[in-house]
Amino acid sequence: MIIGGLQKLTLLDFPGTVACTVFTVGCNLRCPFCHNPTLVFNPPESERISEDELFAFLNKRKGILDGVAITGGEPLLHSDIGEFIAKIKALGYKVKLDTNGTFPDRLEKILAEGNVDYVAMDLKNTFDRYAETVGIRDFDVELIKRSISLIRNSGVDHEFRTTVVSPLHDAGDFGLIAKQIEGADKYFLQNFVDSGDLLNGEGLTELPREELEKALDNAKKIIPQSKIRGES
Repeated sequence: MIIGGLQKLTLLDFPGTVACTVFTVGCNLRCPFCHNPTLVFNPPESERISEDELFAFLNKRKGILDGVAITGGEPLLHSDIGEFIAKIKALGYKVKLDTNGTFPDRLEKILAEGNVDYVAMDLKNTFDRYAETVGIRDFDVELIKRSISLIRNSGVDHEFRTTVVSPLHDAGDFGLIAKQIEGADKYFLQNFVDSGDLLNGEGLTELPREELEKALDNAKKIIPQSKIRGES
């Protein structure tokens, strides 16, 4: 596993769990609003963390941390992700996996192995605007549909979430976006924040508050428990 960073403590990334966050390197998508471009394009060796270093940290934090959130980049890009998760689980930690949903075969195997306690999938847009939103021409949206179905039917605690970005989204889109995951446990809208270090953020802005609330109202018509991230 190629690890590009470690946040040693988080109370936010893994709901209800005191955790650390592990950032894997590399992503197969090129979302223009991505705020982790260094992880998309492999960071230099000097900025990486070895597996030995990570597991030494996890062994020392037993009884202090309860969980490990694995994010990226895209964790499922790595063929050894299942083994990596199993090693973390064997230490007694709960595991949360973040994914963009483009590797349903690996996701299916990991869910079947039973080592993941929580899955969070980024739902980028309506299916007909997916290619534009992820920056990949001729993107195969069937991968996303399969992953949605796997997660919804897994019995594993899960959430879907959409980073809301103008002009890629408007409030009227969110009834259809929510319809794509109807039956999901949780759906979160998180408004775009320009970190100043985006993959290609020219012309992108957050949705005005009034429009964001309209987007939430539209999502709630399909998934009543929809929320804006960070709000009760």
